[in-house]
Amino acid sequence: MASQAALRHHLISSALLLLFAAASLTATARGNPEEAAVLLRFRSALSGSGAALPSWVGGAAPCNVNKTTWDGVICFNDHVWGIQLEGRNLTGRLDLSILAALRSLRTVSFMGNDLEGPLPELSRLGALKAAYFSGNRFSGEIPADAFAGMGSLKKLFLSNNDFSGPIPPSLAGLGKLLEVGLDHNKFAGRIPEFRQPELEKVDLSFNRLDGPIPERLAKMDSALFQGNDGLCGKPLTVTCDENGRPKRGLSGGLLAVIVLVIVIIALLLLIIIILAAARRQQQPAATARPSIHQNSPAAVDAAEKLEKRELEPTAGGGKKAGKESDHGRLAFVREGRERFELQDLLRAPAEVLGSGNLGSSYKAALAAGAVVVVKRFKEMNGAGREDFNEHMRRLGRLSHPNVLPLVAYYYKKEEKLLVYDFVANGSLAHMLHGKRGSSPPALDWPTRLKIVKGVARGLAYLYDQLPVLSLPHGHLKSSNVLLTDSFESLLSDYALAPVVNITAASQLMVAYKSPEAARMGRPSKKSDVWSLGVLLLEILTGKFPASVFRKGNGSDHSGAGDLAGWVRSVAREDWDGEVFDSDMRGAGGRVEMRKLMEVALECCEEDVERRVEMSEALERIEKLQAREDDKA
Repeated sequence: MASQAALRHHLISSALLLLFAAASLTATARGNPEEAAVLLRFRSALSGSGAALPSWVGGAAPCNVNKTTWDGVICFNDHVWGIQLEGRNLTGRLDLSILAALRSLRTVSFMGNDLEGPLPELSRLGALKAAYFSGNRFSGEIPADAFAGMGSLKKLFLSNNDFSGPIPPSLAGLGKLLEVGLDHNKFAGRIPEFRQPELEKVDLSFNRLDGPIPERLAKMDSALFQGNDGLCGKPLTVTCDENGRPKRGLSGGLLAVIVLVIVIIALLLLIIIILAAARRQQQPAATARPSIHQNSPAAVDAAEKLEKRELEPTAGGGKKAGKESDHGRLAFVREGRERFELQDLLRAPAEVLGSGNLGSSYKAALAAGAVVVVKRFKEMNGAGREDFNEHMRRLGRLSHPNVLPLVAYYYKKEEKLLVYDFVANGSLAHMLHGKRGSSPPALDWPTRLKIVKGVARGLAYLYDQLPVLSLPHGHLKSSNVLLTDSFESLLSDYALAPVVNITAASQLMVAYKSPEAARMGRPSKKSDVWSLGVLLLEILTGKFPASVFRKGNGSDHSGAGDLAGWVRSVAREDWDGEVFDSDMRGAGGRVEMRKLMEVALECCEEDVERRVEMSEALERIEKLQAREDDKA
């Protein structure tokens, strides 16, 4: 009997163990059904073409440990840790209260959509560490207590919306805050006292703020406060009066100091130019290399600095040398790429290719046989070291036949180097307009259409891979379209807006010269469309759009300051004889050329609302054909 009882007890224990194991496996397979239900309710409340989210399937768990098959969901320890629905054409209002049931949710991002209405109730998600809502149409005042209880919040980005009213004081009271982006809105009034010890960046540019800048923010970049005429105090050069208002005008003493500084700088520049010219004359003729811009002061100065090895890491031992050497190496972003050191670049024979808007370019022939182009930038302090490195790694992952790949980069606080492979055929600008003393080959219509389609495919790729960026290109012009031997297009100088100083970007980058950016300082993806339209007009007319790049009086080769306006002023029946480049005449394809001209003019609409979308423009370009037998 005892043995039977023991056997019965053993069988019951084994059965219970099996039941517990089965229950455990079932729970693991199901993941977190409560979180799945919350996400599905949230999806049903979303509007717009990106709200479908077909991978969000009922009955399936969103997380499997740290992995997920649900698009836009980030998992950690089998729980939903983040939601990232960026650039998905979401519309309407955003209700975050549904997500309050996700106890492990720490980050949300809805950047680059078309959401509207007031700021969602973030305080319902009190454990959030990061929230990104830039690039939407949110509007209205934010309640003073909107961020009450959000003690874990470290990063908040509300840039490029339409918020108004004062900055909520509850935001300034969050002790763990690291980065804040409130730029390009309509915030008004005084800046609250931010006192967070770890605060790194508060971007308040292009609002309607006034009064003195708080002491805690006084050491930040002045570009973070530009576009607010009522602000004063450091880091701005505008001082405050006794009422905390900007002092207008300059005192006699300060004016004298400014004049003296200008005179000294002018004298120093003159001495540098004279010394550089003397040194060039002393060099053997055999070592001189021809270059179209080699006699420009900027190029001479840049070449002299490169020759003096300014970028070499500090020699010697000790802590300082070790720190410098950490930053004295090239960071490669292409897998399988043959590596070389910064010293190899410095020792290589260098030819100055020119000085562009953002920096100087050099051609370097390495001892191993590779030929690279080194672009040297001085206006790239728009992001800190960590963000800069991450952005370069993001660009390094791009791979497309019509996008010039980044090979490596070099980070130094004062300047940055970007390294690309050399493209021997040069730029589209050279092919269309020639360099000094050179005669580029004539480009017929089929070749130009091939170039245009390459540009369109490269842009489509950038827009697909970088949906979060407001300017996936941002600096599209003919000199930034390189051509291979077979006239395939390679886009260069793309996606630099996030790392370029705001002030420099607004003055130098092409997208910032679109009509809406020139008026309001707010470029957008439609600014890229405008740049594409100008480029298409340049390709079709063969005329250099000088007014776009602010060349003095704003006149181009056609005698018209506005290339699009000049084209519109010519009767359409006269386009063949007056507008289209003579190198294309008689080559056929008139119907397709006219279709492309229509696309170009729609891209150059001054009214942003009427301007064609990038996706539609690229789709219409892709349908064009290089027909030889078309008749207008």
